[in-house]
Amino acid sequence: MSATNEQWDREVDVLVVGTGNGGLTAALCNWEMGCQDVLVIEKGSKVGGTSATSGGGIWVPNSHYAQAAGAEDSGEAAKAYLTNTLFGEDVPESLIDAYLDNGPKMLRFLHDRTDVRYESLEHYPDYYTNMEGAREGHRSLEPAPIMASKLGENWRQMTWTHHMMRMFNRIHFTQVEAHTLMVQLPGWKRLLAGMIWDYIRDIPWRLRTSISRRLCCGSAGVARLYLSLIKRNIPIQFNTRLTQLIAEGSSVVGVEVDSEGQTHRIRVRKGVVLAAGGFEKNQALRERHLPAPTNTEWSAGNPLNEGDALDCGLAMGARTRLMNDAWWTTTLVVPDEPTPRLAIMEKSFPGSCVVNRDGKRFANESQNYMAFQKALFATHTDEHPNAPAWHIFDSRFRKHYMVGPMMTEAMKPDWQLPKKWFDTGFVAKAGSVAELARTLGIDEEGLQQTVASMNQYAITGKDEDFGRGDSAYDRYYADPAIKPNPCLAAIDQPPYYAMRIEAGDFGTLGGLDTDTNARVIHESGAALEGLYAVGNCAAAILPTYPGPGATLGPAMTMAYQAAKHMNAYQD
Repeated sequence: MSATNEQWDREVDVLVVGTGNGGLTAALCNWEMGCQDVLVIEKGSKVGGTSATSGGGIWVPNSHYAQAAGAEDSGEAAKAYLTNTLFGEDVPESLIDAYLDNGPKMLRFLHDRTDVRYESLEHYPDYYTNMEGAREGHRSLEPAPIMASKLGENWRQMTWTHHMMRMFNRIHFTQVEAHTLMVQLPGWKRLLAGMIWDYIRDIPWRLRTSISRRLCCGSAGVARLYLSLIKRNIPIQFNTRLTQLIAEGSSVVGVEVDSEGQTHRIRVRKGVVLAAGGFEKNQALRERHLPAPTNTEWSAGNPLNEGDALDCGLAMGARTRLMNDAWWTTTLVVPDEPTPRLAIMEKSFPGSCVVNRDGKRFANESQNYMAFQKALFATHTDEHPNAPAWHIFDSRFRKHYMVGPMMTEAMKPDWQLPKKWFDTGFVAKAGSVAELARTLGIDEEGLQQTVASMNQYAITGKDEDFGRGDSAYDRYYADPAIKPNPCLAAIDQPPYYAMRIEAGDFGTLGGLDTDTNARVIHESGAALEGLYAVGNCAAAILPTYPGPGATLGPAMTMAYQAAKHMNAYQD
């Protein structure tokens, strides 16, 4: 839309669209760099978007947190690792260099000036640890927990971390705590008891909400950014949807928004930062761009992520990249739960496998979730579909490991499992492998052969089909008590179980093409002045997901870059 003779309802220096990590970082950095007339708009009624429901980790090599912990790393090693893992992807090298150079600066900037705090993860490895330049820890960081009460009454505007990352849907836990609890590592009972006791005794907070006062993971990361905005009186206008960008020539000078059913035009003097997420909840866009099968109902992304920012950018003639890809992960669509669960840890535990309709495995279950699902798509056909798939395990596995909403047998015995789970085919149980196959409607002989092979691999310690357990990342979500391979144990103790998993995601990664300052690029190759994009509405910098936090790290870093560019700030 042209700005000619437009009437403006409001003017600001910078307008930020979206309240995930990227959007809040953009607002905060602009304020700290001297631009204090900033407005943030949010389509929903709460802060956080997909960032808040996520694990909250950021992948930033060579951070000051890692250096303080004595980690051995270098820019050269990180570049070599990304060169290997991103080979063949449509990612300009200049973006990779800008990210590696400015990620640590962004983190230091926020640490020194705001309430943002992260903790370096010593034992969380890069996702492709067999690649040159990989590290087995200290490149990923998770937000330091924070008490929701620090937000004052604004805690009511928070989006909580995904319910799968809350014990009993109420008690938040960190990624490190999740690892200990899920695998039942030494000390897990003491940890669990302490978390429950802290929750119960916090009576003043129980009178306000059933959610624990201590926030972790994605909600902690967002809460720390949100608290920093509150302290600076940076306004957030909720229930406000971006509908159009307004331009003068090739420069964006304002926006049109729908706020509570009313249309408003806001003039923007310095720039618009699009940080409104991807298009994972738009079925038409999914079918146009993503591989089949595809369904919004399998996505764990924000329900409001319908591609608004993408549509507005395209209307300005913006160029796109990587539109046929997403942040893939198999998901558990549990009947009557509000959003799918990510099937990440469970399928990696020893004593289980994932099979297709033929009863056959199609990938290494312990590899990172992005690579696993890319393998799913690579061999999926209509004749031999990999989606849906089934997680197969036995009673020993059920006893020792948490399995999605089934928890462990002690936490949720079979008689407590809802009948609807079985009636809808989400869960199956049988006295033999053959009976389980018949119940699922999958190939009986195929499943029996697969389970027999897994039992043999458990003895030898070598997965002859897919090399499960060969890499350091494979062994992260494994049981060190299992020998000789912590990822492989027999599936031989009836009854046998299956849980259906879908070809899901937690967001799309293709979007508006941007330069090293996060400026949106026009189809002509020139930058669209005044328009910036970060996060999942921009094309990804790390589309192969090289490490935990490869979405939020770039989102925050490019938000920092955008603020520097708008304010001519020298770091």
